[in-house]
Amino acid sequence: MVEEIKGLIFHIIHGSFVDGHGIRTTVFLKGCPLKCLWCCNPEGQNAMPEIKCTASLCDACGRCVDVCPKNAIKVSKKAKGDKVVIDRNLCDNCGKCIEVCYTDTLSYFGKWYTVDELYALVEKDRAYYRSSGGGVTIGGGEPTFQAKFTRAFLKKCKENYIHTALDTCGFTLNKEGVKALEEADLLLFDLKGLDSVQHKISTGVSNDLILKNLQYLNDIGKNIIIRLPVIPNLTDSDINLKDTAKLLSTLKSVERVDLLAYHQYGTIKYSELNREYKLKEKSIPNERMDSIKQMFESYGLKVQLGG
Repeated sequence: MVEEIKGLIFHIIHGSFVDGHGIRTTVFLKGCPLKCLWCCNPEGQNAMPEIKCTASLCDACGRCVDVCPKNAIKVSKKAKGDKVVIDRNLCDNCGKCIEVCYTDTLSYFGKWYTVDELYALVEKDRAYYRSSGGGVTIGGGEPTFQAKFTRAFLKKCKENYIHTALDTCGFTLNKEGVKALEEADLLLFDLKGLDSVQHKISTGVSNDLILKNLQYLNDIGKNIIIRLPVIPNLTDSDINLKDTAKLLSTLKSVERVDLLAYHQYGTIKYSELNREYKLKEKSIPNERMDSIKQMFESYGLKVQLGG
């Protein structure tokens, strides 16, 4: 039964203008096979609920320390003011600390929803979809990582005449994941470089399967918007960009290319997960992004700066 399928979701945005056409509700699912060095949603990488720790809210009451069955929490004296610190190697995300935290220092990244529970939330925005030509976008993480839930949710939306988009990294290993990609009305397909060796350095995986899936989705006529992150010293070389533009110019189903400039907006989330953000690059100048846009347009592609 559809009602029994559950998905683990870490964020829902109402009124998005950057995740497809029109006004959209964007749902972010946990779990991703890639570990991109520039990832701005690190809370979406692991396919389990994780404890979020906003140390700036902590008053060092110590209640969480007392209830932790794994002795994974302590109050650090190193920083200015006493702050809670979680040993992620010991923590099993049981949530007992969250139950006693009255300052909201501790909370969860990740909440389980059934298909019907999630649909009830997005359906409330139907008037905005209708007036703007929008709909629902499911992203992550990687939505096909929770393939059964993603496909069931997309079908539920389509049965009720809500336009659907799926934001994917393209690294889809199983048939159910491919069926989810086929189910969506629109695909936002992330492309993170053509050189397989560099791709593995940047994301942790080869791009062979990604390119194979992109070709397949093009061949069956799916509507595709390419999302291309422009990351200094990783994806921004002229060779990579020109080769990418050449490839995309041969794909009849690509309706647009979105050039996404590097940013560090998600770095605060790394501290909330007690992780280190290792990429320390500077943002790419607007003039450079404009020249890249012109390069892609010279191959006959429709291009947009930003998502």
